[in-house]
Amino acid sequence: MSSSIAIEVVDLEKTYGTVTAIQDLSFTVLPGEIFGLLGPNGAGKSTTLRILITILPPTRGQARVWGYDVVKEADAVRQVIGYVPQERAIDRFLTGREHLLLLADLYHLPKREALNRINELLKLVDLEAHADRLAKTYSGGMKRKLDIACGLLPNPRIVFLDEPTLGLDVQSRLRIWDYIRELRRRGLTIVMTTNYLEEADQLCDRLAIIDGGRIRVMGSPKELKTALGGDTLCLRADPSQTEPLDRLHAALKTLPFIRDSRRQGYELLIRVDAPDKALPAILEAAHRVNCHIESIDYHRPRLDDVFLAYTGHRFQEPTQ
Repeated sequence: MSSSIAIEVVDLEKTYGTVTAIQDLSFTVLPGEIFGLLGPNGAGKSTTLRILITILPPTRGQARVWGYDVVKEADAVRQVIGYVPQERAIDRFLTGREHLLLLADLYHLPKREALNRINELLKLVDLEAHADRLAKTYSGGMKRKLDIACGLLPNPRIVFLDEPTLGLDVQSRLRIWDYIRELRRRGLTIVMTTNYLEEADQLCDRLAIIDGGRIRVMGSPKELKTALGGDTLCLRADPSQTEPLDRLHAALKTLPFIRDSRRQGYELLIRVDAPDKALPAILEAAHRVNCHIESIDYHRPRLDDVFLAYTGHRFQEPTQ
């Protein structure tokens, strides 16, 4: 493994009986970058993460973290990683500081080093003023900050974040994004799972879109959107317009300036090269086949368009 690679995954697979959770996963993570695994619930993101942090053995394939094999050299891997799970077992009757002190004892950190490290982390995640409050008084965002501090306590080279902002309000989510960016500025390598499109777009240097246990496409958010090409028109029809919408969908295949079109329920998602030229032709075709269009939305390529193009279905984000 090259010294310029932080994580290397080759043909990784995990099966549970007849169920395949992930299959043929191959990717690399570079030192100092934020690498994202983007996909809906059940896509295989957390399974991949658990293999990389050595708590789940793969069925097939190989993964190395800083050159250490996650199966054969699991102890060495654990020495260089930090992990922030989706839900940490926080004791509501301990203070934030007491959580970190307890964890420092479990890591066998020397007392002076532990105290210095804890003070530094409390400052980093903006919990200094709340460190001696009971965890049961913390908001969801504050608990997530404590989770991150716990994951950073062993001073890791790589931090794994499993859905770092799941369930948080918008303001708390933005604050967590700031802390993640600060970790990268400090030189840490970060691997995160997410099922929020905006989070992947805003935070990740590179990402792999996972669906059905397979990587569908990989690259930087900008590269993925640029490579898709064309702008997107979303046409919404009345639910009574099923047959006319089918006729319009078929008619679009003969029109110029149209790269691709997909039917999603009562919507047509159309990628076009020149929206100013394509739109009049689309509306004329709709009139010709007697298809009533209720609304039209236009936007430049987004990650949800990338996801649709490579998986064949739309991305469903979790509801708050």
